[in-house]
Amino acid sequence: MARTFEVTEPWLKRIVDQVHGLSYGVVQITVHDGQIVQIDRTERSRYDTPKSSIQGNKRR
Repeated sequence: MARTFEVTEPWLKRIVDQVHGLSYGVVQITVHDGQIVQIDRTERSRYDTPKSSIQGNKRR
């Protein structure tokens, strides 16, 4: 059975702070016994890389 809990204003601010400015990534919230205990932020960086122009390595 799922426990319900209330997210207080300080936790909402912490969550918003972690999401703010994130272009690619994950914000993970860990809950133990119905209380938030940890927030993890993993940010990804994506770069456009040009495709190789070498003609001899084409796959068929």
